[in-house]
Amino acid sequence: MSTYRLKNLLSPRSVALIGASPRHGSVGRAVLENIRKAGFEGEFGLVNSRYPEVGSVAAVTRLDQLPFVPELVVITAPAAAIPDLIDQAGRRGSASALIISAGLGYGKGSLAEEAEHAARKYGMRLIGPNCLGIMMPPVHLNASFSAHMPRAGNLALISQSGAIGAGMVDWAAQRGVGFSGIISIGDQLDVDIADLLDYFALDSGTRAILLYVEAIKDARKFMSAARAAARVKPVVVVKSGRMAQGARAAATHTGALAGSDAVYDAAFRRAGMLRVSDLRELFDCAETLGRVGTPSGKRLAILTNGGGIGVLAIDKLVELGGVPAAIGPEIREKLDVVLPRTWSGSNPVDIVGDADAARYAAALEVLLADAGNDAILVMNVQTAIAPADEIASTVIEMVGKYRAQHRRFAKPVLAVWVGAEQTVVDALSGAGIPNYPTEDDAVRGFMHLVRHQEVAEELSRIPPAMPDAFQPDTAAAKGIVAAALADGRHWLDPIEVKALLEAYDIPMVATFAAGDAEQAADYASRLLAQGTTVVLKINSRDIVHKSDVGGVVLNLTSPEAVRTAAADILARAKASRPEARISGVIVQAMVVKAKARELILGLADDPTFGTVIVFGRGGTAVEIINDKALALPPLDLQLANDLIARTRVSRLLPAYRDVPAVKPDAVALALVKLAQMAADIPEIRELDINPMLADETGVMAVDARVAVGRAEAKFRGSGPSNFAVRAYPSQWERHLEVKNGLRVFVRPIRPEDEPAIHELLRHVTPHDLRLRFFAQMKEFSHQFIARLTQLDYARAMAFVAFDEATHDLVGVVRIHSDSIYESGEYAILLRSDLKGRGLGWVLMQLIIEYAKSEGLKVISGDVLQENAVMLEMCRNLGFEIKVDRAEPDICIVRLKL
Repeated sequence: MSTYRLKNLLSPRSVALIGASPRHGSVGRAVLENIRKAGFEGEFGLVNSRYPEVGSVAAVTRLDQLPFVPELVVITAPAAAIPDLIDQAGRRGSASALIISAGLGYGKGSLAEEAEHAARKYGMRLIGPNCLGIMMPPVHLNASFSAHMPRAGNLALISQSGAIGAGMVDWAAQRGVGFSGIISIGDQLDVDIADLLDYFALDSGTRAILLYVEAIKDARKFMSAARAAARVKPVVVVKSGRMAQGARAAATHTGALAGSDAVYDAAFRRAGMLRVSDLRELFDCAETLGRVGTPSGKRLAILTNGGGIGVLAIDKLVELGGVPAAIGPEIREKLDVVLPRTWSGSNPVDIVGDADAARYAAALEVLLADAGNDAILVMNVQTAIAPADEIASTVIEMVGKYRAQHRRFAKPVLAVWVGAEQTVVDALSGAGIPNYPTEDDAVRGFMHLVRHQEVAEELSRIPPAMPDAFQPDTAAAKGIVAAALADGRHWLDPIEVKALLEAYDIPMVATFAAGDAEQAADYASRLLAQGTTVVLKINSRDIVHKSDVGGVVLNLTSPEAVRTAAADILARAKASRPEARISGVIVQAMVVKAKARELILGLADDPTFGTVIVFGRGGTAVEIINDKALALPPLDLQLANDLIARTRVSRLLPAYRDVPAVKPDAVALALVKLAQMAADIPEIRELDINPMLADETGVMAVDARVAVGRAEAKFRGSGPSNFAVRAYPSQWERHLEVKNGLRVFVRPIRPEDEPAIHELLRHVTPHDLRLRFFAQMKEFSHQFIARLTQLDYARAMAFVAFDEATHDLVGVVRIHSDSIYESGEYAILLRSDLKGRGLGWVLMQLIIEYAKSEGLKVISGDVLQENAVMLEMCRNLGFEIKVDRAEPDICIVRLKL
């Protein structure tokens, strides 16, 4: 796993510091003092070749002189010494190193490369170099030069900036927010964001993960880890450089729309992360996520003694997509009993400016018991009538009793005390009640909780399957692109573009290439005979935007008009762009659909995340309108519809007035087809359909451009090397024959297999379920099965086997590999009534074949001692079998590949 030896690094039992200086103000001295102040309880040693002691701590001159082997070595020594120090630590048996020092350089021949090679030789894990350090409150370890040590809590912070990490510590100290860990990753020589996401996703002491990101190093690894983490807990990210412009000029509208930050936004969305815009919002997230759980819905009840601030809160709630909780007749009657007649009678529950602690308590008690809200925001504007601290104390007491009674199912309670004294803030914070300076901050905090709940649901939904009728002519499409590349071209000509789109069942208007005006008139005659008018466009590989040179003439109605227009277009193009290679003109049927919507669909190439899909409102003013959304492929219909829904033009797709609705799923299906094209033909670098017309009959491309180039392997592992998220690996579909005539169809698992998994589990005995899951399993939740079926195919694979005669699911085998594709852990489950038919043997052979193709070196698994059938099969397959020393009832099986 990518968490290999991270426990030794982040929760070590022994630590050595190399390079501390007696000079006050030095990094090494600060790290030493922080380690001592934090009260690290494990073994600690100091290594310094120049000073026998530093800060009254005795030092040895070499690492091997320590009386123990440090699990973690913290290095603040000069850069030139670090590769050798890493080598010494590895030889001694250290599992990890934290390199705080800077100046190791980058790339081939650098000190950083030497240090990395030394660590790999011994399997050591490294954080840094050039970082603030790590702070792990649960184990009292502060190996950093931060000014403060955070208190223990349930938030993890992973930061590419040491300054941001230090700032978060200072803020947390003021607000009483605690952390399970703060990691400054520096140059990410080894351990990166993805590794730490894996670690904290599995950490039971971490409720939410906060990220500060500047750039992603390995997009496929990051996407896999982020998606896995976001399934189980909130992952909040703030990224710098939001307004930075793309580094290159784009040749197509699609490329122009796919700015770098927009692609990051699409990646975060696909991974299920919550993106915030700045540090203040990140702090607000920490305030909320660190104190309360996720609400069951987005209905917020607001209790306040100030009507104006209550209305502002409602406005912000609605703006952000929340729902003001309704005050039903029964709840209104209860509030009428305990509140003055002048209360608002609705949400916000304004209990009037003279409200005292008793009135707050009475109203809050009713709202806490109301099933019609999912969370409560309590606000107080200080008055001279009732002391704010007394009201806060009462609210704290009531919330404490409520939480004690409801424990896991307590609804969140948030607070705003306008202009409150610090003592009030401290009291609310101490009671675990998220509190904010303004109603805006509070509502945003609530919506962060809501958004996480929505993300969890989105990640576990079952998407609709791709229509079986879609069978692209992949060979023909690849041939078109290969021919253009062999000809040394970077752009497909219009006839090739039409053929390419039609190979993927994307219709395009009738298109012909004419070499001169006479040939244009001849092609036009054919179209005019069908009752349509004609459009002419300049045909040049060097003129991408045709209208810029007057290279488009519309609505021509006769061969003579076409002949004249063609001559004029050619003359204008030669005069405007004398250097351009001009092949003639394109003759197309003029499509007039008064009620059709003009859209843009396209593919763009991002240097970090590979291929991205772009959708939005099309036309000549596409960049000015800038109504677009981006997504990472692959897409299914659900993801495509989500992409469409994020644009303003999506509101025009349903019916309105006398305009019929666009054919259901027609646009989404076109997007899915484009994504499949990008998977099949990575040589497509940019693709631009603008406009695509959509109406009740379907979609039709009017104009399109396609740029091609040699395929670049951006990501390691199988699947499309241009996708940060792996596509469905159809190449692993198999028809296999087992014993006694049983034939099965085996394929990679898909999200829509969830119902089949539930049905399979009904045919597995309790005994066999215990052998598989090591515990009695009485029921399987939707969330549990969704985590099994929804793979990104990057580090996990599962094959499902269907009986070809009955189409029933009869078995599943899966493997989860580490992030560096060296080892993987397998598991298998069969229908109990089919055991002994050889199905398990066939599936195990298939998963071994897959592991070899991925370049894995080892497959392992845990098997209960009593599972004699599985142990015998593993023995016959060549697995090495050993009893787990820690758990003698479990055998560890291991196969070297």
